[in-house]
Amino acid sequence: MSPNPPRAREPILNLPAVIALCLLALIGIHAVRLLLSDESDFMLIIDWSVIPARWSVAFGSVQVEDVMNYLREGVAEDTITPLMALAQYVLDGQEGRPWTALSYAFLHGSWAHVLINSVWLAAFGTPIVRRCGGGRFFILSAAAAIAGAVLYAVMNPLQVLPMIGASGAVSGLMAAASWFMFAPASWHWEGRLTQPHERPRETPAHMIRNRQVLIFLGIWFAANYVFAFVQPLGVTDASIAWEAHLGGFLAGLVLFPLVDPLPARAKRISA
Repeated sequence: MSPNPPRAREPILNLPAVIALCLLALIGIHAVRLLLSDESDFMLIIDWSVIPARWSVAFGSVQVEDVMNYLREGVAEDTITPLMALAQYVLDGQEGRPWTALSYAFLHGSWAHVLINSVWLAAFGTPIVRRCGGGRFFILSAAAAIAGAVLYAVMNPLQVLPMIGASGAVSGLMAAASWFMFAPASWHWEGRLTQPHERPRETPAHMIRNRQVLIFLGIWFAANYVFAFVQPLGVTDASIAWEAHLGGFLAGLVLFPLVDPLPARAKRISA
């Protein structure tokens, strides 16, 4: 018998089952869409994406004619542009489709789009699941997705182009993880250093003084600014809905302390 028994191999991707299922859902939905005809895929996007003008007409004080007048600016009176034709189709019947505040997060514009969101979901969703469990993870993700959709619609009330992608939900998970990912390590009762998801979350005062948190937040906001307003050539294949990112991020930042099962970091006590 060998004196040194072989070590058990660790899986390359040690993901929680909840995260693995989410990744399979996002990638699987996009793969299935490739089997659809162009017409069927178009109908799928229109029915399940966030279209702010549809919400504005159904739930707000905006009239269909307001949207058409907005799209008609700078266009000859007798001309029907593709956007105007899309608006007429989408706003016909004035249905609000409130469920699209969640369903849009399961659709993506390209393989690059879905794979990038999947990578960030795995990176930041994993510590959230390990810390909070699957139920609270889904609550936080759904709240961030809804907040992203609502802020995007509020800031673009006459937009008729569909908005899709899990970026709002992922941004919320990033914000939630910032509460504990950069907290100081401490000793676990098992005699080892705590993993990031095991550490008490920072208080707002600690976060403001934590250089790593500030750098993380600064990079996040700078990246969103670059991709939203500068859009480096060749990096993106569609416009970035930075409003959805911001809405999801703020929701995750505000709501995480309410769903976190672990206590906040204790304040320093002076003798």
